[in-house]
Amino acid sequence: MADQPLNPQALNPLWHPFADMGAVDGDRMIITRGEGSYVWDDADRKYFDATASLWYANFGHGRPEITRAVTAQLEKLDSYNLFGYYANEPALELASRLSELAPTPGSKVFLGSGGGDVVDTAVKIARAYFANTGRPSKTHVIGRVQGYHGTHGFGTAVGGIAVNAVGFGPLLEGFSHIAYDSAAALEAEIERLGADRVAAFFCEPVIGAGGVLLPPEGYIEEVAAICRRHDVLFVADCVIAAFGRLGTWFGIDRWAVRPDMITTAKGLTGGTVPLAALLVAPHVAEPFFTGEPGAPTLRHGPTYSGHPVACAAANATLDIYERDNLIPRGRELEKPLADALADAAVHPLVAEVRAGLGFLAAVELTAETLAADPGAPGRLQRLIRDEGVLVRPVAKGVVVSPPLIAAEPELDLLAAALPKALDRLKS
Repeated sequence: MADQPLNPQALNPLWHPFADMGAVDGDRMIITRGEGSYVWDDADRKYFDATASLWYANFGHGRPEITRAVTAQLEKLDSYNLFGYYANEPALELASRLSELAPTPGSKVFLGSGGGDVVDTAVKIARAYFANTGRPSKTHVIGRVQGYHGTHGFGTAVGGIAVNAVGFGPLLEGFSHIAYDSAAALEAEIERLGADRVAAFFCEPVIGAGGVLLPPEGYIEEVAAICRRHDVLFVADCVIAAFGRLGTWFGIDRWAVRPDMITTAKGLTGGTVPLAALLVAPHVAEPFFTGEPGAPTLRHGPTYSGHPVACAAANATLDIYERDNLIPRGRELEKPLADALADAAVHPLVAEVRAGLGFLAAVELTAETLAADPGAPGRLQRLIRDEGVLVRPVAKGVVVSPPLIAAEPELDLLAAALPKALDRLKS
């Protein structure tokens, strides 16, 4: 043993999120650079980034505009907090721009470091809103089975992917989950609990990490109306859906509804710098903005809320979306993506392909395939990687969410890679 060469990867202390470290250690795929819709590993192999990294590289990689904006801001003001009355110019500009784009006019903007931050913020604001308007019993939060809302405390509790809560002991109280595709189930749960106890309902327009689950026709409008009828805040979790993924600025604005709060992150900076934004409708924010003596203070906020460098990156990102007209592409590319997956959809190992609403899709394996090999999604991911395409494994298959700049050559590459990989998985 002493004479065997040491593997430097195996000795690295880096602990990966959502990873079997016994399998990862010594078997890392090291990404070294990115340009456009492609990334390269440390062996200089090129891959189509068909997941936009983790749903966020909406304009691809290597944008010099972001580099210039970040560099200029670092040279001017590298950091300063927003607590109390402190502010910085990039944060003020970003908040104004997001508020102007919001589906609810006059929305306030609370900035965080990531989607998990603003999900927790939304839960706290929902409860604080009712506490400060004479209804302190309204604290319960309803989520959906297979919903994903990050891994912070409240996000883990409101999320509905059961395996993500295993092994952490008792979760926070005051949360429950309903079927993801039934508006009637939401009404029944509110009535079961009593509307005087329910503060908020969290809803991804399209469930992402839970398997790209599309809402039934009319579902979004129905749940928004149910929330309004029972005085429950409708929180649209658009961390994945926003900034063009569904072909609109926030994803939820594809439907004629006005959420009480909207969570965003990921595409807000194209993933270049960690940043998130929570949009809060004026009536929810109003108790905290009266300016009267004794008005409530929201005693909450991450250290890096409104970090000037992150906000500079976000402002440059919004410029790119506007200049290159990228936001509508999520809608324009949804059919070409579905067409690219047509051959995979009829493969004998595939139970279903879910696509056609935004630039994202899922390929779900058959129950027989998963029963015979529970690790099939991970194996399929690697086989597709061998074809030069990166996808993401989920519980029952793989998902894709390419950069909005992807075009016919990239979709052709995906269309060819999937059936080849499925054939190899079958054999």
